[in-house]
Amino acid sequence: MTRKVFAICAAISLLFAVLFLIPVFDEEERAKRSEAEYMEMFQGVVALIRESYVDPVDDKKLMNGALEGMLASLDPHSSYLPAADYSEMKVHMAGAFGGVGIQLDTRDQKLMVNAPIEDTPAFRAGIQAGDHIWKIDGKPTRGVSINDCVSRMRGVPGTAVTLGILREGEDAPLSFRLVRAIIKTRSLKGKLLEPGYAYVRIAEFQERTGEDFERALKTLVADNGAPLSGLILDLRFNPGGLVDQACRVVNCFIGEGLSDGLIVTTQGRGPSSKRSISAAIGDKQPRYPMVVLINGGSASASEIVAGALQDHKRAIVMGTQSFGKGSVQSVMTLENGDGLKLTTALYYTPSGRSIQARGITPDIVVDLARKPAVTAGEKMAQLRERDLEGHIEGEEGEEGEDIDAPPPLPAPEPEAAPKGGKAAKDPKEQDLLQDDNQLARALDMLKGINLIKAGGF
Repeated sequence: MTRKVFAICAAISLLFAVLFLIPVFDEEERAKRSEAEYMEMFQGVVALIRESYVDPVDDKKLMNGALEGMLASLDPHSSYLPAADYSEMKVHMAGAFGGVGIQLDTRDQKLMVNAPIEDTPAFRAGIQAGDHIWKIDGKPTRGVSINDCVSRMRGVPGTAVTLGILREGEDAPLSFRLVRAIIKTRSLKGKLLEPGYAYVRIAEFQERTGEDFERALKTLVADNGAPLSGLILDLRFNPGGLVDQACRVVNCFIGEGLSDGLIVTTQGRGPSSKRSISAAIGDKQPRYPMVVLINGGSASASEIVAGALQDHKRAIVMGTQSFGKGSVQSVMTLENGDGLKLTTALYYTPSGRSIQARGITPDIVVDLARKPAVTAGEKMAQLRERDLEGHIEGEEGEEGEDIDAPPPLPAPEPEAAPKGGKAAKDPKEQDLLQDDNQLARALDMLKGINLIKAGGF
C-alpha cells in the first residue's frame, strides 16, 4: 500500500512539474523567437536604408542613431555617449582641463563669450563678456558646433591658440594669442553676508566639491574671526553631479557620536541591489542653525543633500519644490571608447522617501519675487522631472505640493569677505539681499532662531 501511495504521489508531482514547466519553456522560447525576429527586422531595415536611401549612408552614423534611439526610449536620462561627448563629460566633472578659460554660448549662430574665468589666460588678456569669437586659429566658427569650438580651444598647457574677436564699439577685428594653461573651474563660492552669517552657493557637484566645501567653511570661520552663527547653503539651480561629493557635503553636518548617519539609499532591480551611504562618525560642524535653499532647478545630488539634512532635522529647507530627479545613472565605458549612461536605481532619503518625480518639499515655501517679464529661458527652468516625456514614475504615495519653480537667479559672484566679519558694510551684499527675497528670508530665519535660543523673547 505504501508503495502504491508513493507511486501515485510521484506521478502527481511529475504531472504538476510538467504542467508548470511547459509554460516557462514556452515563454523562454517565445522570448528567443521574438528577439530573433526583431534582430532580423532591424537588419532588414538597415539593408533597405543602404540600398534605397537617396544618398549613401555611413554605417557608423546608422549604428550611433540606433543606439541613441534605443537609450532615449527608456527614460530622459539614459543616453549613448559618443567618444567625444563622453570625454567632454569626464572633463567637465573633473573640473580641470587645459584651455584658455572662457565660458561660451551661442547666440544667433554666433560663438559668444559669456564670461572669462577669473585668473586665466583669457581673463588676463582682456577677453570680455559679449565678445564674438569669429575665428579660432584663423578658421571661422560660424556653422561649427560649440563642442567642436571648445575642442579647438582646449589643448596641452603651454601651447598657443589665436582667437579672432569682434567686439562692439571696435571698428576692426581684434586678435588675441593665448597660451593654454590648466583651468580649474570652481563649483562653489562662499562669503559672509553679515558678521557670523555665512553663505555658500554650490553650482554643481564635481570631483573636488566636497574638499572645496570643507575648505570654504574654514575660510569663512577665519574671515569671521569667530565661530559661525548660521549658514545658508544655496542649491538653487544645482542640477546635481557626483553623488559621493554630495554625500561628503552632508557628512560635514550629520553622524555625530553614535547617531544614525544615513545619507541616502539606492534601490535597483531586485532586493540585492539595495545600497546605503552613511556619514562617517567623527568631528562635525558646530550645530549652528542652517537653511538650505532649493527650487525647481535643484535636482539629483542637490536633492539628496536637501533631503538628508531635512530628514535629520539638521537644516530648514526653504524655497520651492525641487525638480524631482530621483534616479541613479551608471556610466559604463564600451569597448570602442564610447560611453553608456544607464538608469540603474532610484534614490531614497534617510526616512525612505522617494525623490523620483516628486522632489523635495520645502519646510517653508518662499516664492522668488518675480520680475514683470519672463523670458523663454526662465519658462524652461520651470520644467520638472514629471514634465519630461518618458520619465520614470515615482512610487505610489502622496505627491509633493505643486509649487511652480521660480525663474532662474543670476549666479551670485561673491567677493572675498574682509577680515573681522565686516561683510555687511559692503553695499554689494545689501544689493544681493534686496534683489533676492529668498536669501533675505533665509538670513532673517537664522537670526530669529538665534534670538529665540538666546532668550530674546
